[in-house]
Amino acid sequence: MLQEVNTNPVDITLENFQQIILEDSKTKVVMIQFWAPWSEPCTELAPLLHRIASEYPNDLLYARVNCDEQQEIAGQFGIKGLPTVILVKDGQPLDGFAGPQEERQIREMLDKHLPKAEDDLLKSAAELVEQNNYHEAFSFAKQAFELNNERVDIRLMMADCYVEVGQAELAKKLLEAVTLADQDAKYHSIVGKIELAEQAADSPEIQQLQAELDADPDNMELKVKLAVQLHQAHRNEEALILLLSVLRKDLGFGEAKKITLDMINALPDGDPLKSQYRRKIYSLLY
Repeated sequence: MLQEVNTNPVDITLENFQQIILEDSKTKVVMIQFWAPWSEPCTELAPLLHRIASEYPNDLLYARVNCDEQQEIAGQFGIKGLPTVILVKDGQPLDGFAGPQEERQIREMLDKHLPKAEDDLLKSAAELVEQNNYHEAFSFAKQAFELNNERVDIRLMMADCYVEVGQAELAKKLLEAVTLADQDAKYHSIVGKIELAEQAADSPEIQQLQAELDADPDNMELKVKLAVQLHQAHRNEEALILLLSVLRKDLGFGEAKKITLDMINALPDGDPLKSQYRRKIYSLLY
């Protein structure tokens, strides 16, 4: 049974001030509402703050200071009027507002300071990249990119993963949107990787096999050999197209079926090619 997280406001007093302001704010953003029982705007604001805080039980602590009872605390924060809301993190005021606010404005303020889902995904991707595990990193980078494709750090991570799993063209498209101001060392590193990938993608072996296949377009053995070379050069879609053309003519031709399944399984989770060609191969097999 899941334990319910308590999101009811915590009343700050001189006794628990240090615990909440100095200790609790190390792990969460503390949203302090300064209020008084006689203030109608304070009473109207409280349910909204409570509702918003309940959406972030692990990252946001909703606390209140009754300014009638805790005048010393209100004085320490220099409160001039009610309602006032102050965000505190690591013992320091971060942000805040005075007077009535619309929900949209409150959420915009909080968004600047609360951790986002894409931050955790990006961190997971970066840890895997450090281990040179781009296949697993790809899945986390893709999820982060789907949540926020405007962030340059996420875009560069996605582009880096694309290059490493053999999707240099998709990486190039992502980099097109990176402005000159954001073209840092990481950006130029990925550009270099793309150039190397493009050079490797058209090897003499591929050129030779392609010429032979052009001269004998129905030769299924040549198609399989070329597909293997294309796969090694990270030209996965071209390789799979060739193999599928072989299997459609002869499902039991040589090692074509095994090679196709191995190629599909080698693609990273989240790569559209993986699901696309799994469906195609299964439609032939079953």
